[in-house]
Amino acid sequence: MRDPQAIIGQINGLEVPRFAGLATFARLPRIDQVAAYDVAVVGVPFDSGTTYRPGARFGPSAIRQASRLLRPFNPSLDVEPFATHQVVDAGDLVGNPFDIPEAIGQIERGAASLIADGQRLVTLGGDHTIAFPLLRAMKSVHGPVALVHFDAHLDTWPTYFGAAYTHGTPFRRAAEEGLFEPGHSAHVGIRGSLYSRGDLTDDAAMGFKIYSCLDLDTQGVERVVEQLRDQIGDRPTYLSIDIDVLDPAFAPATGTPESAGLNSRELFRLVRGLMGVNLVGADVVEVAPAYDNAEITSVAAANLAYEFLSLMAPRR
Repeated sequence: MRDPQAIIGQINGLEVPRFAGLATFARLPRIDQVAAYDVAVVGVPFDSGTTYRPGARFGPSAIRQASRLLRPFNPSLDVEPFATHQVVDAGDLVGNPFDIPEAIGQIERGAASLIADGQRLVTLGGDHTIAFPLLRAMKSVHGPVALVHFDAHLDTWPTYFGAAYTHGTPFRRAAEEGLFEPGHSAHVGIRGSLYSRGDLTDDAAMGFKIYSCLDLDTQGVERVVEQLRDQIGDRPTYLSIDIDVLDPAFAPATGTPESAGLNSRELFRLVRGLMGVNLVGADVVEVAPAYDNAEITSVAAANLAYEFLSLMAPRR
């Protein structure tokens, strides 16, 4: 734990109005304003892997704007996520929007540089393609991680239109490269139609356990959290949240909405239930603000990123 006197936290919202000043995440310092940091928040404004609605390239800026509402104490977890370690906004990682394989390499190298000394990473997407290079970066430091993936969709399809890298394929590519631990990884919130029964058998062969929205209805949040924690154990863990895991009533601004999803309270209870796991990285992706109404989706995503930072924070 760092000396609290040495940590640069948020701009004080009681002294400077939250609608004023630069829109770093949660009005935290930029990476160039600190000598060292423990957690970096970084944007990846990339959506060239999208197969339906485009626009998630504007997600990071919308999430940062919504994060102006965040305050320094999280009462649900009894933690001050900016007071016990240094959190910074590292800006954006730029990926070539016309060359997905090149962009994947750029994102991987940028993420790896931010965690090279053991720092942790919270990423604001962008479409779900970016999870693949982020997991590559995580493996370079931690080895294969336990992966908990919140989504309406499996994202383990083999290809779209002959392309290997899309927002529907990142976890198949990750399985092929051994980036996560089979048997210790899971999908949460899956629902909706599939292309075939084979989608489920292929996914199981990759080592995922599925907790569908129906499972959450029948078992309840607490039971699902208990099973997730048993799967994860003390392994380095990565959380990836596609905002479409929420029902469109709670997150309309996303690329591939599916009905009958989680509500916000259910999702936040699931995430908070992972307090104490060895969380090394996390992302929230697929916010496409052009489809938003009153910043509903951006506010949800900003608060999820805040929960990630709270899970990562040392306890006093």
